[in-house]
Amino acid sequence: MRTYIVTRRPHQLGFMGVALALTYVMIMGVIYESKIPPKPYHRDIIYVQQWRADRTDAEIVAQQKIDGVEQTRQANELKRLEAERRAQFKKVNDGLKAYGI
Repeated sequence: MRTYIVTRRPHQLGFMGVALALTYVMIMGVIYESKIPPKPYHRDIIYVQQWRADRTDAEIVAQQKIDGVEQTRQANELKRLEAERRAQFKKVNDGLKAYGI
């Protein structure tokens, strides 16, 4: 082993040291991760509405009107959140422009 190391050039020894260090870090990371207990299982239950197959068109339209109000409210809330996010990004962008970036 000593003969092998002595015959190497300095940059080769440096790269060998870096390769050994990275290998050591990855192996220690795997060992560390294996000791962490897994997260407990959490059920993600999604409920859906079931409709009768013999519904009339009037019942369908009435339900769409009821659901339309909620969909409109959700769409408006999403637009508001998107506007807030755009304002945040604009503030960051303006700050970066001040530095010439």
